[in-house]
Amino acid sequence: MAEDLIRYDIIIQDALRNAVRKILVEVNRAGLPGEHHFYIAFETTAPGVKISNRLRERYPKEMTIVLQHQFWDLQITEHAFEVGLSFGGVPEHLYVPFSAIKGFFDPSVQFALEFEPGKTGEELPAEFRIAERDLDSVEEFHARLESAVEQDEKEEANAATSETEETASDSEEEKEKTDSDETSKDDNGSAQVVSLDAFRKKS
Repeated sequence: MAEDLIRYDIIIQDALRNAVRKILVEVNRAGLPGEHHFYIAFETTAPGVKISNRLRERYPKEMTIVLQHQFWDLQITEHAFEVGLSFGGVPEHLYVPFSAIKGFFDPSVQFALEFEPGKTGEELPAEFRIAERDLDSVEEFHARLESAVEQDEKEEANAATSETEETASDSEEEKEKTDSDETSKDDNGSAQVVSLDAFRKKS
C-alpha cells in the first residue's frame, strides 16, 4: 500500500472539528433545539486548555462536560470555545481548544464523533500562543503579589506584637519601681504600702 502523503486522516479530523464548531455556533445563536444536548470530552493537559486548579486536580488527564440545561457565556472562536458550567454547585469557566477534544456525543440522536487530540493540520495561531504566555505571566505576577502582601501583613503583625511586648515590659518595670518606692517610704514611717492594682493601666 502506498504511503498517504495527503494525510486524509488529518484532513477528516479537521473537518469534523469544524463540524463541532459549527454546531456550537448554531447553539449559541438559537439555543439547544428539542431534546438535543452534548457530551464533550477533552484532554485537560492539552495545549491551550484553561481550567481551574480545582478541576485540574480532579481531572488530571481528561474530563467530560455536558451542555444541556445549565451553562452560560458560551463563546466560540475559530480555534476554541469557552463556557461557564457548575461543578458541585461551584461555577467554573473553561477554555477548550478544538484540538483538545477527544469526543463529541449527542445522546438524543445517538450521534458520536471521536478524535485524536493534537492530530490537526492547524498550528495554534501566533496570537493564541502570545495570549497564553501573557496569561501565564499575569497569573505568576498575581501569585508574587499575593505572596508579598502576605509577607507584609506578617511583618506588620510581628512588629505590632513586639511593640506590645515592649510596652508591657516597660509597664512592669514602672510598676516594680513604684512598688519599691512605696515600700521604702513605708519603712521610713512616712508612707503606707499601696497595692500594685492602683497603678495598673485601666482599659
